[in-house]
Amino acid sequence: MSDRDEFGAFLVGFIVGGLTGAVVSLLFAPQSGEETRALIKDKSIELRDKASASAEEALAKAEAAAAEARARADELAKQLKARGETIVSDVKTRGKTALDAVRKPKKTEEEVAI
Repeated sequence: MSDRDEFGAFLVGFIVGGLTGAVVSLLFAPQSGEETRALIKDKSIELRDKASASAEEALAKAEAAAAEARARADELAKQLKARGETIVSDVKTRGKTALDAVRKPKKTEEEVAI
């Protein structure tokens, strides 16, 4: 799990560093202010669209994972119910057998000899 956390931190740092570098390069570019602002506007629109697409993709993956987890939970519930019914049936059978053994009168040694 810590490998995932480290990779996530690396990925966030990489993205933030890339964005920072892009902004600095735009600000120091040999263009007029108007051209730079237009370029920043275009890039921000492009970045917003990419972020929106990534968010939609992440939402779709989360919904799919939730549906899969729900299906798995339902399947496990069915298995647990079947197992419980089997155990209850087995306990009833054993209980009945034990009750019959207790209720059945034991034969004395004289009755066994006869």
